[in-house]
Amino acid sequence: MVMVVFGARGNVGRHVAAGLLAAGERVRVTGRDPEKGGFPAGAEVVAADLELPETLPAALEGATKVFVYALPDGVAGFVEAARSAGVRQVVLLSSAAVLIEGSGPNPIAEHHRTVESAVEDSGLDWTFIRPGMFATNTLWWWREPIRGDGVVRLPYPEAQTAPIHEKDMAALAVTALTEPGHERQAYTVYGPESLTLRRQVEHIGEAIGRPVAVEVVSDEEARREMARTMPPFAVEVIMKQWATRVDAPAQTSTVVEKVTGRPAHTFAEWAVDHADDFR
Repeated sequence: MVMVVFGARGNVGRHVAAGLLAAGERVRVTGRDPEKGGFPAGAEVVAADLELPETLPAALEGATKVFVYALPDGVAGFVEAARSAGVRQVVLLSSAAVLIEGSGPNPIAEHHRTVESAVEDSGLDWTFIRPGMFATNTLWWWREPIRGDGVVRLPYPEAQTAPIHEKDMAALAVTALTEPGHERQAYTVYGPESLTLRRQVEHIGEAIGRPVAVEVVSDEEARREMARTMPPFAVEVIMKQWATRVDAPAQTSTVVEKVTGRPAHTFAEWAVDHADDFR
């Protein structure tokens, strides 16, 4: 029985592949350019690109279960190839944004809804992992300032979020792929604790062994800073979330422990795991 992991060099996919291998599964990982390496030892590596449907039959040949990330431009070709290959279950890394209702457009939500709908309509069994705020997003926002002058500039330092460790998203996916009973289930997952942005910066400082200062800046300055590493729509989504979460606890969840049988990682643990990224 072969399990295929798309995006196995990514933040979540690499932990999914490693977890499946540790569970004794036969794992095939894909990459646009396999020669670049970066895949876990013991996995079969094949060239594939979700946006190039002609590359998918070879990647999915003989596969029974698949982990995939949301890519609207390639989902029709993926679904067709998965059905043709006899895939039974698809575990999709989606987003909690699909649950947000609002008057304005939300590109993140629309992106993931498109893929969820295509997978639901495919006739295949599916499991959706719907994370909220990725802890790894802080690498986009704060890595360079912390590496530089050691000052993180924030418009709303007392805003609260519940960041999720990528290992916990992967653990949910591995459980869904290796244990029965997760078909046609959607797991919305948030981090286990609500923390202010200031406290998150402090945890990173503790992990790297030196204090990191927080400077309060205007919305405009924060947008300019974030736009260096993030697309405009993502900047606006994040800024809106921060503005509404000042002194307001963020939603947390216990779904990781309920599904996998072990507690979710704290942000402090995530900071320790990624300390070298900030040094």
